[in-house]
Amino acid sequence: MTRVHLQKAATDRYQRGWQKLAEVDGYAGEQVIESLKGIAPDLAQYIIEFPFGDIYSRPGLDLKSREIATVAALTAMGNAQPQLKVHIHGALNVGCTREEVVEVIIQMAVYAGFPAALNGIFAAKEVFAERDAKAMS
Repeated sequence: MTRVHLQKAATDRYQRGWQKLAEVDGYAGEQVIESLKGIAPDLAQYIIEFPFGDIYSRPGLDLKSREIATVAALTAMGNAQPQLKVHIHGALNVGCTREEVVEVIIQMAVYAGFPAALNGIFAAKEVFAERDAKAMS
């Protein structure tokens, strides 16, 4: 590929990623990217291009399935509460119900242990409360 083709591919990847990020995470995704600009703008670009421009844009799974998998993985990690909250919001944004989110987290008790599942449930509880508060205002 020529330099021009590489630049165009990179731009397309970024645009595709930005659109997918907005579709999944909305304003919360924008906040994450904005918070990185002052300290690690390259990391912000990588987040837009790789997970969202390349992986989330693949045709093999719908966004609901991808978010279920992401909530499960972040719950199982047990140490990614801020990211888990963002992706619980994302799961709800793309069609997951609260009950589905809770069931995914409970399922992780089998594979990641009760401490990870408890942390995940408490993250979900915070997300649900935040969304309820916004709905009431």
